[in-house]
This record gives sequence, structure tokens and C-alpha cells, in this order.
Amino acid sequence: MVDNKQLKKIIHTFSLLALVFLAFPVKAFCPVCVVAVGAGLELSHYLGIDDVITGLWIGALLIGLSAWTIEWLQKKKISFKGKVLAVYAGYYLLTVIPLYFTGLMGQYGHTFWGVDKLLLGIIFGSAIFFLGGMWNLKLKKNNNNKVYFPFQKVIIPIGLLLSLSFIFYFLTK
Repeated sequence: MVDNKQLKKIIHTFSLLALVFLAFPVKAFCPVCVVAVGAGLELSHYLGIDDVITGLWIGALLIGLSAWTIEWLQKKKISFKGKVLAVYAGYYLLTVIPLYFTGLMGQYGHTFWGVDKLLLGIIFGSAIFFLGGMWNLKLKKNNNNKVYFPFQKVIIPIGLLLSLSFIFYFLTK
């Protein structure tokens, strides 16, 4: 069960993530990235990998899906106040709430650094995947809107996600 102190941490973290995502429009993710994240998520679950690492891939998938949805809404010229926040909040709530109520999240003693393992992974995975997308855009901007190497748009975010997965693998072992 989540106590009040943990609940406040969770709310503060998601609020901070929401502000960051609202401040920087995301147009950095391609279908291959999101499919790779989904495949990584399924593979980690199948192999019985720690929930922090599984959470990393869930967080990355949520970022990719949110970005896709926002871009789709823009292409369809669907606009409403708070659209970006609604999309991000919708995906995160539709993921985190079922995980909590099915007992996959919020189990007593199932924490790392004082935070639920799955939630911690979702937070870090979201952040690193988002930062990878932003880094790709920055590199392209610095190179006259051209990539430095083939598949840069895929390799940077997925590479950062894989690196963080290895780091957490050794931290949680």
C-alpha cells in the first residue's frame, strides 16, 4: 500500500514530468522506436527481469505513444485547451492505475530507493526516452536538420534506454 509520503512523491514526480513535457514539444519519435520499446517491454517481462527495468520500458512506451497521439491530433487539426497535458495524463493514468489495482504496483517491500520499483522505472524510462528524443532533435538542428548517422532517431533514445537498463540491472541485482 502507498502511504501519504510516497503518494506525495508520486504526485510531485508526475507533476514535474508533466511540466517538462509541456515545455518541450515532442516530435522526436518514430514508429520503429515505439515498436522497439514495446518489444523490449515484452522481452523483459518474458525473461523475468526486475520490475525497475520493466518500468523503464513502460515509461518509454508511454512517452512514444503520447507523442504519437499528440502529433495525430495536430494532423487532424483537433485542438483543445490542455490537449498535451490530457494526452500525457491519460496514458499515464490508464497505465499506472490498473497496475496499482491489480497489485503489480504498490506492494509492500517492493521498492528501490524508497519508491515502488515499477513506478521508479516508469519515471526514469519516461525521462531518459524523452531526453533521448530531445538530444536527437538538438543534434539534427546543429547539423542543418540532417542526421549524423543512419537511424539516429532510433539509436539515440533506444541506446540510452538500453544503457539505463544495464545500469539498473546491476543496481538491483
